[in-house]
Amino acid sequence: MPGAAGPRLFLDSADVAAWARLLPTGIFHGVTTNPLLLERAAVPCEVRHLAQLAGRAADLGAREIHLQTWGEGEEAMVETGQRIAEATSGALAVLLKVPATAEGFRAAARLRDRGHAITLTAVYNPGQLLAAAAAGAAYAAPYLGRMEDAGRDGRDTVLAMHAILRGTGAGTRLLVASLRGADRIADLARQGLDTFTFGPDVADALLRDELTDAAAAEFARSARQ
Repeated sequence: MPGAAGPRLFLDSADVAAWARLLPTGIFHGVTTNPLLLERAAVPCEVRHLAQLAGRAADLGAREIHLQTWGEGEEAMVETGQRIAEATSGALAVLLKVPATAEGFRAAARLRDRGHAITLTAVYNPGQLLAAAAAGAAYAAPYLGRMEDAGRDGRDTVLAMHAILRGTGAGTRLLVASLRGADRIADLARQGLDTFTFGPDVADALLRDELTDAAAAEFARSARQ
């Protein structure tokens, strides 16, 4: 469900306290999660807990939540994904995240054929991105920071993926993930990318500038006089 054009920002966290602080800013389209983020937030990786998270995200104004299926192999991922979809149907759109492995693509195809919107995640090269677009994924999520950790040129790779989507006219939306700084988001936005997911620390950096803080303090002093 790529939807209308324009910037689309996601909060990459399973920490409900961070959601409660940041989602009311109105800048986020929704939230993205995965089993690692659940572990960091001390949320059990169980379908009933994902349903609770989806409800809370909706209450806080999120329009989408991306929830990752899991399991050993295609069948397990399909079964878990179906259970997630059934448990979270309600006030917001739910995207089922599936790793971009061979088994993941097969699971994604089956879930998509059942009418579920798919985010193919952990996309690391342009070939995987092209495959995700051909598979009808709503989103494909490349991990820019992890590419750079592995010694790859993450920026050039993500820009190549962006060019593929523009050149083919695919409806898949490139959801750039594993972002380590607000400057990286601004840089990629200048190149025409418009969909990003990032953690609370990056969100705080995106929203603040010391000169803005100083100006706000001056306004407040003047208003009190």
